Amino acid sequence: MTLNVIVIGTGGVGKPALRALLDNPTYNVVGVWVSSNAKAGRDAGELAGIDRTTGIVATTDLGELLAGKPHCAVYAAIADTRMLEALDDYRRILQSGVNVVGTGATFLQNPWGVVPEELYRSVEEAAQAGGVSLYVNGIDPGFANDIVPFALAGTCQSVEQIRCIEICDYSTYDSALIMRDLMGFGRPLEETPMIVAPGALTMAWGSVVKLGAKWLGVELDDITEHSVRVPAPDAFDTAWGHIAEGTAAALRFEVAGLVDGRPVIVAEHVTRMRDDLCPEWPRPATGSYTYRIEITGEPSYSMDFNLSSRNGDHAHAGMVATASRVVNNIPAVVDAAPGIVTTLDLPLPSGKGLFRRA
Repeated sequence: MTLNVIVIGTGGVGKPALRALLDNPTYNVVGVWVSSNAKAGRDAGELAGIDRTTGIVATTDLGELLAGKPHCAVYAAIADTRMLEALDDYRRILQSGVNVVGTGATFLQNPWGVVPEELYRSVEEAAQAGGVSLYVNGIDPGFANDIVPFALAGTCQSVEQIRCIEICDYSTYDSALIMRDLMGFGRPLEETPMIVAPGALTMAWGSVVKLGAKWLGVELDDITEHSVRVPAPDAFDTAWGHIAEGTAAALRFEVAGLVDGRPVIVAEHVTRMRDDLCPEWPRPATGSYTYRIEITGEPSYSMDFNLSSRNGDHAHAGMVATASRVVNNIPAVVDAAPGIVTTLDLPLPSGKGLFRRA
């Protein structure tokens, strides 16, 4: 069965999502929503960066796309800096009877007991009313914190701790909105950026920490968060902008789920704006970007996996992985019971439609 899909947003994640859908015979793209008049009227193939005309013209009218009753919407519009608007969008789409896969807001991966009920209850009710499902995920929070560590830990006799670490040079990530405004790079250290405001890290990564605990069958006593920001020793430029001497240039944080005062499920990030910063912090085994899974148990595991792409650097590869994580789960989400669903509710995605001849 071919699934009719619409794409909402064609930015850093939306563009590879749209391309993945257009290249996969499992899906029939029936509409593309864009936020700007500059993109409205342009062909989906152009917006996806592929060399063909599709006849699908982008629009700013979401109601028009929902009226066509597609099987699923891919929500790739930014949510981190416009959370309430994103939640309104989700409610509208779900109430119209359209399933949704999305990459934010990340707490929707597993919101129960992580954020106040008022942030997700109306979304869940909208899904129930529409008889459809919502699945939110990505690469991290997401894939690097759930399927990969669960697969490794699934071969253990016992598990004491699961630690998932992203170690990355983010200087090539071309988004000042995310790097400067959300994460605080290039900002004075006395300013508190959104990402490390009290409770923000738990809102973003608490969902996957709770999901890991649920997978292990343990009840967490508490979720703690900790962060350290380090200034630039000198001024330098990045793909997204200038970092002045003394402003934030490196960030390390962790969100830990505790049992009996001990960290059992941990999501950690080590983020640099230049490779030589904070040499004492964990580093990738090779390159500038890795995900490291450390499982303490019997047996114990330590595994690094790196992302790369023929079409860009690790930042580009991460965007493609984030988009593909939800796109490849569309058939399972369409078949799922109504409501918010998590990785634990879905089977592994099928590889149908992914093969390409070299």
